[in-house]
Amino acid sequence: MNQEAAKLCFEISAYLQAQNVSFKPWAWRKAAQAIEEMEEDISSIYQKGGIKALEEIPGVGKTIAQSLEEYIKTGKMSYFSQLKKQMPVEMQELTAVQGLGPRKVRTLYKELGVKNLKQLEQAAKKGKIKELETFGEKSQENILEGIEFVKKSQGRYLLGEIMPLAQQMLEKLKKIKGTIKIDICGSLRRRKETIGDLDFLAVCPDPQGLIDAFCKMPEVQKVFGQGDTKANVKLNNGLDVDLRVVPASSFGAAQQYFTGSKEHNIQLRKIAIKKGLKLNEYGLFKGEKAIAGKTEEEIYQALDMDWIVPELRENTGEIEMGLAHSLPKLIELKNIKGDLHVHSNWDGGVNSIKELAQYAIDLGYEYIGISDHTQFLKIEHGLNEKQLAEQRKEIDKLNKEFVKKGIKFKIFQGCEANILNDGSLDIDIKALSSLDYVIAGLHSSFKMEKAQMTQRIIKAMQNPYVKIISHPTGRILKQRGEYEIDIEALIRAAKTNRVALEINASPYRLDLDANNIRKAIQEGVKLVINSDTHAKDQMHHMQFGIFQARRGLATAKNVINTQGSDKLFDF
Repeated sequence: MNQEAAKLCFEISAYLQAQNVSFKPWAWRKAAQAIEEMEEDISSIYQKGGIKALEEIPGVGKTIAQSLEEYIKTGKMSYFSQLKKQMPVEMQELTAVQGLGPRKVRTLYKELGVKNLKQLEQAAKKGKIKELETFGEKSQENILEGIEFVKKSQGRYLLGEIMPLAQQMLEKLKKIKGTIKIDICGSLRRRKETIGDLDFLAVCPDPQGLIDAFCKMPEVQKVFGQGDTKANVKLNNGLDVDLRVVPASSFGAAQQYFTGSKEHNIQLRKIAIKKGLKLNEYGLFKGEKAIAGKTEEEIYQALDMDWIVPELRENTGEIEMGLAHSLPKLIELKNIKGDLHVHSNWDGGVNSIKELAQYAIDLGYEYIGISDHTQFLKIEHGLNEKQLAEQRKEIDKLNKEFVKKGIKFKIFQGCEANILNDGSLDIDIKALSSLDYVIAGLHSSFKMEKAQMTQRIIKAMQNPYVKIISHPTGRILKQRGEYEIDIEALIRAAKTNRVALEINASPYRLDLDANNIRKAIQEGVKLVINSDTHAKDQMHHMQFGIFQARRGLATAKNVINTQGSDKLFDF
């Protein structure tokens, strides 16, 4: 329920922003961020403590709590319906197009009657958008480009959207009577950035009982097929899901087969054929005799290979390493000592610095870095030099309290400075020098030509106080692609200037991608995995950054925030 409620709150924020309403959009957005990342379901919170308990959610005041109560009871928010009636557009669909914010959506609706993506594309292709005062030829071209990107992403779901849902379903299925073993396969098990469908694989002596229970789960909207050993359904969110029940003797072979990727499996079958064997989802066979299949490990072992973690199974060199027994020990979540990209309520985030610190302590971290946006980014309430100095006082006070209480934890003060069009930063050099570290990132002018964009970021790296480049290629999954940049040149510049490149763990970004992570590692460039937290529960996004790092062959030694604070700041 949290994801659906958060989605409505985000849309309400967008509708209010479209109307140029003051303050309210940010209140709804803050509440949406907090709800989206909560581990406990809001319906459970409401059942325990009523509307007062909802008001205790960070960012949720009385008005928003009333809407949440209505949603819990009826599945609807009348305030959302009221706003959509005033401007009947598909806000989420339209704002998914890069460069289209709520206010531009309102203009397109008022001037051209555009309500959805199809109508937007028709208006752009007919040349109507370029005639509008606030758009023009270039904007129209960008909109058409953005529409194509969104269309290509349709039918795909973010890893961060699907993984919590899949885990919830998995736990329910484990409890079905007779279920001996069940696991997730497919692209989700490989931790791909986006997921097309979901696969469950099970061992159960009563397949029909498990399949019946699966088809009757509340998450299921429609049953496409239901047989003796498998079923195919569509969930309420539109995702297609398969469940297969196999004998215990074949579970490992089936798990390997249905995990994929197709390219990885083809290469494994070729290796088997060269050895006079046959590999399929039922097992590894020598003639008619099965010689392996109960576990994945015995399949790989029988092929004279090391077991390969699912994240690497893309036929990008992992098979050769498996055969040579040279697979590296990949980074794990437990290796992370702290998070250096955390936004507080100083720049519009949900939580105070103290709340963020306590949450980090509860996660077992040794430190966090508060890195609020700086002044150029008005939409995020970016801080100026004076505000940074005031924030420092608060951080110093909290650190003294930790020392006094004997708590071995430290808050570092950084910032996420904005890289301006000429490569300079939007904050005074003296203010930067007073910080523990500086993250620099792009938040505007994404359409520069390749050479200019590359030089822009390289110039920022040459600033002596910049230690990290955030979300280096600028992509937002399902919304926009990477900047036009020379990534190899950026990696070389990062090495020359001793700047770490961020693996941004937000499930909306996952930037760098696996290929660029490998390139950075090959050049000896250090990486940092950060959550880009705007609400404390988002610190759990760190796991997605870990998955991405593993897909890029990163070890703990490649990532600076696997170090304690002393060694970290040697870097």
